[in-house]
Amino acid sequence: EALVEKGGVFAHGLTYSGHPVAAAVALSNLKALRDEGVVCQVKDDTGPYLQQILREVFGNHPLIGEIQGTGLLAALQFAEDKSTRKRFDNENDLAWQCRTFGFEEGVIIRSTLGRMIMAPALVATRVELDELVEKTRVAVDRTARIAGKL
Repeated sequence: EALVEKGGVFAHGLTYSGHPVAAAVALSNLKALRDEGVVCQVKDDTGPYLQQILREVFGNHPLIGEIQGTGLLAALQFAEDKSTRKRFDNENDLAWQCRTFGFEEGVIIRSTLGRMIMAPALVATRVELDELVEKTRVAVDRTARIAGKL
């Protein structure tokens, strides 16, 4: 009653925070994730699989100093010196170039602070993760050639 009778104009629109339609969509999405077992699939299968294949493919790569990640979130940190993880002076330029090579290979990888970041869809299959890693490997190899590491 107080809002209706004395509230006046409330000129502050935040349709993304608690809007009934957005909340209904979010609840529906959470229900689908639960009912379809998506979170369990990521926890028990595809998440560990992605982390494993990243380490197999990039563990000894001359451009990668560290592989970071959990589940379906991952980052490849560029390093000028793999043993000390010394970073490149131009790491952001290299990461941006790798991102561009990734786009050319048909994969979306983000570049930030000398890292290549991957965050595939929660519903990604092992086959799709293999494709992501292979296309990323091609992009990283191309970048390593520019950096004089291959």
